[in-house]
Amino acid sequence: MKLNNVIALVTGGVSGLGAACVRRIVSNGGKAVIADINEVGGNAILDELGDVVRFYRTDVRREDDVQGAIDLAASEFGGLNVVINCAGIATAERAVGRDGPQPLEHFQRVIDVNLVGSFNVIRLAGAYMSGNEPTDDGERGVIINTASVAAFDGQIGQAAYSASKGGVVAMMLPIAREFARFGIRVMTIAPGIFETPMMAGLPEKARQSLIEQTQFPSRLGQPEEYAQLMQSIVENVMLNGEVIRLDGAIRMAPK
Repeated sequence: MKLNNVIALVTGGVSGLGAACVRRIVSNGGKAVIADINEVGGNAILDELGDVVRFYRTDVRREDDVQGAIDLAASEFGGLNVVINCAGIATAERAVGRDGPQPLEHFQRVIDVNLVGSFNVIRLAGAYMSGNEPTDDGERGVIINTASVAAFDGQIGQAAYSASKGGVVAMMLPIAREFARFGIRVMTIAPGIFETPMMAGLPEKARQSLIEQTQFPSRLGQPEEYAQLMQSIVENVMLNGEVIRLDGAIRMAPK
């Protein structure tokens, strides 16, 4: 599937990795619905990119919100054949800190947004895309999820984040196997340390430590590099049921 044929739903598409994917899709002739909670940012990207994008305020945990974004893609652009799950949150909090145990609701919120939210999008978008007309290869859609290297070597304080991203990795293969009968591919990208708003919130000392752990190139990844891999996944029909680390060979230290 070429990007000029893509009608995408991009969660977390207002900034960072998601926004880079939206811009790459549009620059190659595709269309996108941006599903995000940031309405101010959503309106700004609409002004930037024009009629080939739409914005739908979406909490990925809510069925009505996600279904509304899918319905918007169908009504405005005539369908949906690519989903890119970039919505997510991160926390840095020890299971037992100076003030005692981590509040359970803090852990639960990260799981709800990153893991349950991703599954919510997958199940609803998969149901829609299963009715698409197949391509010559029998393909009806592509779903790309965003995990993290923290799924494999999470640091102290990342229990919630690592668990949520590990879940994203773990659910990919069973869903890819299930969706194979529809001709829908399911892939996961596990980014390393990227220049995103999430990373911007870290103290400079922590940022520098992570950069030093990245083997080569020893720098922050750029969102456009994530979008480049997204394009390769969409266009290569043999990529299915796999997680790709996009991380400059980083293996994170305990802290």
